[in-house]
Amino acid sequence: MKKISRKNIVKRLDIIFSLYIRLKDSDNEMVECYTCGKISHYKKGMQCGHFQSRKSYSTRWDVDNCKVQCYGCNVMKYGEQYKFGLKLDQEFGKGTAEKLLIKSKQIVKYSNQDLLEMINKYQNLVNKII
Repeated sequence: MKKISRKNIVKRLDIIFSLYIRLKDSDNEMVECYTCGKISHYKKGMQCGHFQSRKSYSTRWDVDNCKVQCYGCNVMKYGEQYKFGLKLDQEFGKGTAEKLLIKSKQIVKYSNQDLLEMINKYQNLVNKII
């Protein structure tokens, strides 16, 4: 059996995690952009937006750091980080955005096995929703 590269494992995890983020708060497959309120089908122009950049593995797959965003907010407006942070603090309590910022600065090293376990975790969560 061919060994899966780390790059492909990360890619697979990104895909299933994004699907989970877009589905977990969906209502009849419709989702709302966290930063502008646009409502659309979870497959049509809606993405997994990250408050702290995906560059940081410590928050890349953190459910608190990731919310549904429309293409406009996530890509064209660079994630609307300021609005995103204000909304996080409003929803989860003052200081949430700062905690995620601090967490994003921490160095985390996941083994391939850790990443594969996360893929299984989010695949199981998606299967429960669908």
